[in-house]
Amino acid sequence: MSGLSTPASADPPPAPERPSYGPYGPSGPYGPSGPYAPYRAPGRSAPAKLATAWLRRSDPERRAGATPRVVLLALLTGLLTAWLLYDGLGANLLICAAATALGAGCAARVAGRRIRPWTVVWSLLALALLAIPVWWDAGWPTLLAVLGALGLASLALHGGRRWPGVLLALPGLPWHLLPAVRWAWTSLEGRPLPGRGRIVPVLKALAVAAVLLTVFGLLFASADAAMADLLGGLSPDLDLDQLPARGVLFVLGTLTALGFARIAAGPRRWDRTVIRPGRERRRLEWALPLVALNLMFGAFAVLQAVVVLGGADAVLSNTGMSRSAYARQGFWQLSVITVLTLVVVAVAKRWAPRTTAADRRVARILLGLLCVLALAVVASALGRMWFYVDASGLTRLRLWVLVVEVWLGVVFLLLITAGLTRRTGWLPRVVVLSGMLTVAVYGLMGPDAIVAEQNVARYERALRTDPHAATIDLRNVRDLSADAVPALDRLPEPQRSCALELIRQDLGQEAKPWYATGASVARARQILAERPPVDSPVIGRRACDRAGLGYEAW
Repeated sequence: MSGLSTPASADPPPAPERPSYGPYGPSGPYGPSGPYAPYRAPGRSAPAKLATAWLRRSDPERRAGATPRVVLLALLTGLLTAWLLYDGLGANLLICAAATALGAGCAARVAGRRIRPWTVVWSLLALALLAIPVWWDAGWPTLLAVLGALGLASLALHGGRRWPGVLLALPGLPWHLLPAVRWAWTSLEGRPLPGRGRIVPVLKALAVAAVLLTVFGLLFASADAAMADLLGGLSPDLDLDQLPARGVLFVLGTLTALGFARIAAGPRRWDRTVIRPGRERRRLEWALPLVALNLMFGAFAVLQAVVVLGGADAVLSNTGMSRSAYARQGFWQLSVITVLTLVVVAVAKRWAPRTTAADRRVARILLGLLCVLALAVVASALGRMWFYVDASGLTRLRLWVLVVEVWLGVVFLLLITAGLTRRTGWLPRVVVLSGMLTVAVYGLMGPDAIVAEQNVARYERALRTDPHAATIDLRNVRDLSADAVPALDRLPEPQRSCALELIRQDLGQEAKPWYATGASVARARQILAERPPVDSPVIGRRACDRAGLGYEAW
């Protein structure tokens, strides 16, 4: 019987033990039997099964437990959020972000994760986005900056190279907010608090000091007016009406910090999401619609070369419309065409024939030609908007859609480059990088200041040309933020007072703390204090309406 092989059911020989040293070894504090072992749900040897297979596939192999330091940093972040963000947005966002990043860094260190180059790129870009409210006061760029920074922070901790890994990691934080509380509680439950012998005496000393300072401070304040003024400036103002809002901010800040720490301790691997390629279509079935679409795009590009390149006279003679009406008539349609073209490229790429080299060559040629012709559509849309702004002035919406249209053109250039190089591994991250850079540049350049400057400069040119016919559309500038004050201050009366009155009311009389406001607000307050808007019956609603003649609806 010596020639019989070992049955398949026989136990394999035990694998040799791998030596493991340091804090992550079997006997270390972060090892499987240590106090900070990887987190597992109670009573289960593996993570809980999820509803769908694609979601289970993204589960991390291990997730390090939450240390007391991580939990304390999350609570500190919650306190900073409740204290700083109540008054507004400014440098306080960077302070809270630094505390959150410190907690996530501690959790990543416990998990044994290392910093990679793309992690640095995403983190620096997130900081650039959070710097926008430090300089400017406009709300829309600040909202985009905060959402973009949260997405980039999640992407930096998750990682990701493929489209699923990048796109699903951007909104990855909400997946971890509520589970982070259970993760922290289970990790710390039943574990001794390290350094308890040092922490407890310090807490007792702080409590005694607080009681003594409160008692003697009240006595000194009642005995001396100067001392009362000094202590009043040092002690924080406590308004009971603020407690609910500050409590919500505390919870939000703590959950956000814990959520990022949980991601750092064990992120989901979205790159494991399997996207099966679509069923290949026959070459004629797939190529005929694309050829027809390319012909239509080509015809549009030729017509634009004939009509638009001829200048304003060609526009009037060929269409019978003014430049402003011609631009407004087609800009939105061309913007929709640009977005739909990206959808067509993605769908066509999924079902493109790819069996032979000839099939792949035909797919690259037709899709590449469509992307090139889409650049002509982008150029036409930008040209129409240029005509419109030149005729009617710049607004927030017009500037934003200009920026988005430019970014769409960049995306098409990236697609063309990927097709020429035949390498697409870099494309998902670079597309997201270009989008976030667009948001950062849009916010840092001060869109409200640019809108005001363009309208004021346009009005000043009209004054030099024909003072009696010069008008400024105040509806384009009256609703701007404090960023617009330096440019609007150059207007003559009554236009200046009409343009600045609403901004002055929004600023109010009471200045916010330095950490809760942008630098543009300080400039605006100084200008309005030196030259306040004229408050007289002469500058009334009728005068403002007359000063705003020339209004043209979007």
